[in-house]
Amino acid sequence: MRSTGIFEAKQNFSALIDAVEAGEEVVITRHGKPAVRLLPVTPKSVVSQRQVEQDIAELARLRARVKPGPGWRELRDEGRKY
Repeated sequence: MRSTGIFEAKQNFSALIDAVEAGEEVVITRHGKPAVRLLPVTPKSVVSQRQVEQDIAELARLRARVKPGPGWRELRDEGRKY
């Protein structure tokens, strides 16, 4: 973990960004006390179109199997204002 003051961070901002992109953590201090921590952005997980289609198909199969029992209308309408 690298630590640097605000003035030095402003002067070497591009180098700090390069270090963070390489996986290093950088702490920027103000008057010797930690003020900011720079971390690399973690990529979001990507879900494939195929996986989405499989999940939708599975939900459709479950919906076809599960039928509502008696009293489902009352539960649905509970809390609704007419």
